[in-house]
Parts: sequence; structure tokens; C-alpha cells
Amino acid sequence: MNQERLNEAIYNKYIAPTEKQRSSSIGIEIELPVVDMSGRAVDEETVISTADSFREHFSFEVSGRDDNGNVNSMTDSITGDNLSFDCSYSNLELSLGKCDDLNTLHESFKKYYSYLQSLLQPRGYTLTGMGINPHYNINHNKPVPNERYRMLYHYLHSYHKYEDTISMRFHDRPDFGTFTSASQVQLDVYHDELIDTLNVFTMLEPYKAVLFSNSYLPEYPDYLCVRNMLWERSMQGYNPHNVGMFNQRLESVDELIEYIKSQSVYCTMRDGKYIDFTPTPVRDFFTLEKVRGEFFDGNEYIQTVFGPDESDLQYLRTFKFEDLTFRGTIEYRSSCTQPVRNVMTVAAFHTGLSRRLGELSELIAADRLLYSHGYTAAELQDMLSRRELPQFIDKNALTGQLIRILDIASAGLKERGKDEEHFLSPLYDRAERLTNPAREMLTGIADGIPQSRFIQDYAAL
Repeated sequence: MNQERLNEAIYNKYIAPTEKQRSSSIGIEIELPVVDMSGRAVDEETVISTADSFREHFSFEVSGRDDNGNVNSMTDSITGDNLSFDCSYSNLELSLGKCDDLNTLHESFKKYYSYLQSLLQPRGYTLTGMGINPHYNINHNKPVPNERYRMLYHYLHSYHKYEDTISMRFHDRPDFGTFTSASQVQLDVYHDELIDTLNVFTMLEPYKAVLFSNSYLPEYPDYLCVRNMLWERSMQGYNPHNVGMFNQRLESVDELIEYIKSQSVYCTMRDGKYIDFTPTPVRDFFTLEKVRGEFFDGNEYIQTVFGPDESDLQYLRTFKFEDLTFRGTIEYRSSCTQPVRNVMTVAAFHTGLSRRLGELSELIAADRLLYSHGYTAAELQDMLSRRELPQFIDKNALTGQLIRILDIASAGLKERGKDEEHFLSPLYDRAERLTNPAREMLTGIADGIPQSRFIQDYAAL
């Protein structure tokens, strides 16, 4: 495929959907760690049977099975609501079908969550609102046995092959996908606001780290939000353009298309089997005659050679903090799962700010609190994801800027007229105290409160 045809294919997949008129809607995905409160590893049969009971109770339809025949994805055919397992059976995901009212979405979440807890808690289990499964070092951390997650697990564990060929320093937890949990929101984006939205929300990421960090991993004790580092220093970050933040200010749709061409594809499917291979930038991949990869034949991994096809573009899977999708939406991916009582804060924050993009853009463009010390947005995001704030930051001024950002979000929600701004209340408290769920937990543990108390507290509706 020549570059002109590639540009057209990328435009049709990612840009054209933003030009379509659509009714405004919000999509929410909430991943929740499953925890055995007795301190044992999560028993998959317990979780699978719970999901089966959920499916029967709510009359969800089967939308996915693992290799053993177990239902691992189920969907309400009317609302689009879905229950699935992300990477492992100790990470349950509730995806709420597209709707334009956060209160309606919250009521659906509470209904599903309460029912799941009514089944799990009598068995000594709980779901909880943490970005790292607190029993990550106890659970088996094995992938759901299906094509996609087997391939992903294998691919992430292949980093040893590349340690001497690239300069990146890999971490040694390639199983991180089985125990990390996110709160993600998809919002419609329109063509005339696409570039501004990507630029402004990229610059906002350091401030989000202060408010939403909730993934503490003792192996990396400096971080309050370790999730993003785990993605960036894994095989997902072999090409840094596939993960994290945009490292340049985008000026046009043409520049965005060139950026997408610089991202790497690392897997595709042939004859129902996933093939993974050395990550290759899109612009280079489609010039190749042959690609060498490997696939699982049911017993072992087999080497194979295949020729690229235009359809392989659908397997370009990136994990940008602001990820443009083929649906004409931006998926905001950088936020950890929040304590369950605050589960709607992530969606409310992004929804409100998207409504007041111009005002937010002006605030960020004038920012000198963070953006006057010689650091990039990505460097600042990493700094503010840590336990100790940088010494050059005036803490009182940081509180003030966070409150100004929240005020813009609140104004955007009020403008929608759906009584949604109350979901931001916990964030105002965090801004005043410069705290977040991970910081609260670590402070409590240092004061002698056992982690089990936080598991239960962050599980409470």
C-alpha cells in the first residue's frame, strides 16, 4: 500500500467519523479488582460463576467465551451495557452503553455493582475501587484463556528479546495488565475541535495526576500512579508514540495522520489466530513484502511469515492518554479506577471540561505554575504522579489552579442542565488538600490502618 492510499485509509478510519453528525453521548468503562478477603488467590471458578449468575439475572446475552467455554463477556442488547474481564479473571470490567446523562449511567452502575457484591461478599470476596489489585502478589495473574489475551500476555513477556536492541529500560512486571485497573471515558469529538482537544487535554495530564492517582505498587514506591509507567516501560512502549502523551503540539489533521503513521503495529490475525511480531511503524509496515511473526497453534508458538494487508490497520492498538478511536470519540485512558463512591468523578471531569474547551484552553495557555520551569508535559505528568511534589511548585498556587480547572468543569456540567456537577465534589476536597486515593491510603497505612480497611472503604458505594 503506497503512502497516499495509507493516508486515505487512516483518514477514513480515524478522521472521517469526527465529521459525522451524531447525538451527544458518553461511554464509560470501569475496571474493578476482584479480591479474596481471606488473603488467598482469586479462584476463577468463583468469579466465573458470579458472572454467570449476573448474566441470568439481568438477561444479558453471551458476547464472548474463553477457550474453555466460559462466558467472559456479556451484553445487554438494548442498552449496550457489558460485563467482561480485562486481561484476567481478577479484573472485572463494567462498560456502560452510550448515554448522555451521567446520573442515568451512575444508576446503572450502582444496580450492577450492588448485585455483584451481593454474590461476592457472602463468599468472602469483594470488588474494590483501586488501580492496582491489592493482592497482585497473591493472585495467579494469568491471562483469560482466549486468543487476544494469550497473544498480549506472550507479547508483553517477549521484552527480553529486545533489551539489547533499544535504549529503553523495561520494568520486570510484564504481567501488569492482569492486575491494573482503569476508569476510562469516551466522548464524542467533532472535526473542528479535534486538534484543540488533543492538545489541551495533553497539557492537562499533570493536573489530573494530582487528582486521580490511585495505583500504588510497593515495587515502585515513588509512584502514587504507577499504571502509566507500567505501560510506557513495557513492550507497549517499545515505540513511545504508542503510549502516554503526545510529545509535540499538533497543528493540523495532516500532522495527526503523520503521527498515527509513526505509531507501531505489533499484531494481526490470520485464519482466526493472532500473530505478534516486532513492533513496526505503520508507514513502514505497509511497505514490507513479508513480516515474520509467531502464533499459538494450541500447543506451542510457531514461527510464520505473512504479507501485510490493508485490513491489518484495524489491529493498530495504541494506549495514548488521549486516544482517538474509529468511533469518532476520544478515549481518555490515563485515570486509575477510583474508590467506588467516587466512581463517576473521571467521567464528570472530562465531560464538563469538554463542554468548555475554549475556556480550558485559555487557562492552560496562560499557565505558568507548571509550564515555566523547562519541563515538558510528559515530564511534569511523571513528576506529579509521584509521592513527593516537585519543590518548584507552589502548593497554594497548585490548589488554586486545580480549583479553577474544576470550576470550568462544573460550569460545563451546569450548562448541560442535567444536575451532574455534584459528581465533582470529591475532587474539590482533593484539590484543597492536594491529595488523592493513593496518598490517602499510604497515609493511613503509615498511621497503622491495615490495607484491608482501605480495600473495604474503597469498595463502599
